Amino acid sequence: MDCKLIGVPLQIGAGQLGCEMGPSALRIAGLKAALEELGHDVADLGNVALAPLRDLQHPNAAVHHLSETVAWTETLIETAYRESADAMPIFLGGDHALSAGTVAGLSRRSTEQGRPLFVLWLDAHTDFHTLETTRSGNLHGTPVAYYTGRTGFEGYFPPLTHPVDPGNVCMIGIRSVDPAERAALKDSGVTVHDMRMIDEHGVAVLLRDFLARVEAANGMLHVSFDVDFLDPSIAPAVGTTVPGGATFREAHLVMEMLHDSGLVSSLDLVELNPFLDERGRTATLMVDLTASLMGKRVLDRPTRAG
Repeated sequence: MDCKLIGVPLQIGAGQLGCEMGPSALRIAGLKAALEELGHDVADLGNVALAPLRDLQHPNAAVHHLSETVAWTETLIETAYRESADAMPIFLGGDHALSAGTVAGLSRRSTEQGRPLFVLWLDAHTDFHTLETTRSGNLHGTPVAYYTGRTGFEGYFPPLTHPVDPGNVCMIGIRSVDPAERAALKDSGVTVHDMRMIDEHGVAVLLRDFLARVEAANGMLHVSFDVDFLDPSIAPAVGTTVPGGATFREAHLVMEMLHDSGLVSSLDLVELNPFLDERGRTATLMVDLTASLMGKRVLDRPTRAG
């Protein structure tokens, strides 16, 4: 498969600085080489450049860096649409605010191809706030609300030409939801599997049901992978740690099942903050998990000494 690595050094959607170094950390950890070893043709397109800023102010005083986030969203809509024409784009974040643009652009592409876009959201958070409901003002908590067409972004974010059907969004790993998000999600149609659901049913059962829906609809599947989907004990390099996340084996199982499905057409890798990492441990794990999604098998894994 042809793949494109696209760096998105965006960090202003989060409250803690450092995510802008995420693309470099993933490159240094050997992402391109890992995918090439699996037989993929990989082009690294470098980092996306930011569109010109407009002066934007919102009545919610908590909202910060709105102008920059909107500019990133505009840029990434066009980038995702353009670069998905002939290869699988892999967006290297950067904080999760980037997905407002990547998913919106990919939805435009899938609609033109006559196929619905589905989104697998691997995250501790639902990111279902609007500009009006966010209390922290951190806009990495808003992308799902935006790309599914929730009201509250008009006049600020780019007009959404191809919203994703909320019924096509499946969240796995959720364990931190604000009251406003919980209320909005209740009748939204979004499938939300929290960690208790994983504990009770196993992640394979939950993911298999969703993949069957994607396949039945002849859908395209975008995977948005946040570092905080993982338990902080194995992935400390994130500014929004929430205990009780996915284990090493659960995460690899998800990726292996995604590869087996043959449905994944694009990928976000977000919220990696190497400033908070331990000798590159989280970046290396993210590369390893991406390799699993792209075809690396359990039987291919070497024994590690020490």
